[in-house]
Amino acid sequence: MKKLLFLFLMIPIFVWSQSNFEKADKLFNSKKYEEAEIAFKAVLKSNPNDIKTLERLADIAAHHKNWEQTAVYYKKLKEIKPTEADYFYKYGGSLGMLALEANKFKALGMVSDMKKAFEKAILLDPKHLPARWALIELYLQLPAIVGGSESKALKYSHELARLSPVDGYMSKGRIDEYFERYAEAEKNYIKADEIGKSKITFQKLYNLYLNKLKDPKKAKHLKQEFDKNNEISKS
Repeated sequence: MKKLLFLFLMIPIFVWSQSNFEKADKLFNSKKYEEAEIAFKAVLKSNPNDIKTLERLADIAAHHKNWEQTAVYYKKLKEIKPTEADYFYKYGGSLGMLALEANKFKALGMVSDMKKAFEKAILLDPKHLPARWALIELYLQLPAIVGGSESKALKYSHELARLSPVDGYMSKGRIDEYFERYAEAEKNYIKADEIGKSKITFQKLYNLYLNKLKDPKKAKHLKQEFDKNNEISKS
């Protein structure tokens, strides 16, 4: 009898939460982020561990570039659902964005948490590509004295190559470009573009020609080929 009474008491709350979430979600999808945030926070008061609501609030915080609040939401999400790789990846990513805005001392204090978050994402999902990309960038940007290392970046580039040849060549090209080995970067980006034939692979090679190799002729020819191939695929 007590269980039945509890069920009847909970049904109105559940229905209220659902209807209010739907209203908040409509505001979110209409890009009325300020109103949506207020509505989602009201939903969260009745259900503090609601995953969908927390995800939406994290999205809104990220849209406003409020990385500290974004990290707070993803920290809670990974605690509620510690088997979800993306929550760890996005937590690490929000810390990374926050570190870019912080002073060097504070930013370095976040490095360990970032590494752990990205590594945990890979542990939970061995095929997680974005977490490997994040670690590559982290090891490139960090000074050697606090763990920055080309060899560590290459380790994750090799892992990407085994999972996705395009990402393997793209990441190797990124590493070569970072260390100003532009001829080698060109070779890797060309291989990536030959396989991927996407806007992303084109853009990386195009930017390299235009901004690093200072070769507008190659850039122009590449763009002509890209536009031509796109026209063929559309027809």
